[in-house]
Amino acid sequence: MNKKEKILAIKEVFDSLYPDAECSLDFTTPHELLVAVQLSAQCTDARVNIVTKTLFERYTSPMDFATADEDELAQIIRSCGFYRTKAKNIIASSKDIVEKFGGKVPDTMEDLTSLAGVGRKTANLILGDVYGKPAVVVDTHAIRLSNRIGLTTNKDPVKIEYDLKKIVPSDYQSRFCHQLVHHGRAVCNARKPGCGECGISHLCKYNKGDKANEQN
Repeated sequence: MNKKEKILAIKEVFDSLYPDAECSLDFTTPHELLVAVQLSAQCTDARVNIVTKTLFERYTSPMDFATADEDELAQIIRSCGFYRTKAKNIIASSKDIVEKFGGKVPDTMEDLTSLAGVGRKTANLILGDVYGKPAVVVDTHAIRLSNRIGLTTNKDPVKIEYDLKKIVPSDYQSRFCHQLVHHGRAVCNARKPGCGECGISHLCKYNKGDKANEQN
């Protein structure tokens, strides 16, 4: 079975196990998602959702964030960690969205990654979840699971992104990455993967004994 065939077999299982897999961050607009993802760096989605409940009541538009007082914003997001850097980036990226993109979150990788605090992972999440474009979000779950399953041998997120783009159907890429998050949290965690309860164990390189170079 080649990697493209393996992906289709995994898709069949994942679509049964996680049919409604989606981003676990709470948002109602593209800009809210962008801000939430910026806050999620080195922070749990659960904590971000607690913070943004208050944050998005205080600031309701890109213009609100662009003109925010940095110290005030930093205090609201303090519990997310790295709050001063995140506040600075949120304000700077919001200013660019207002001034360069007419208040609309851009829809290309080049434009998104030109924004402060926005890397390829964040950009791909926006492209996939907001604009419905083919996009591979490589987070810690995607790195761990794609290596364990045998879909890539790379550890670098950008290389993994391109490896997965070659084998995952374009209309499945975004959902697949969300399903990897769900599976990583529920079954294939970093410390001790639950191979005995895993629905794709028969497709997994790690389960077949290839545990060399395992990186938690």
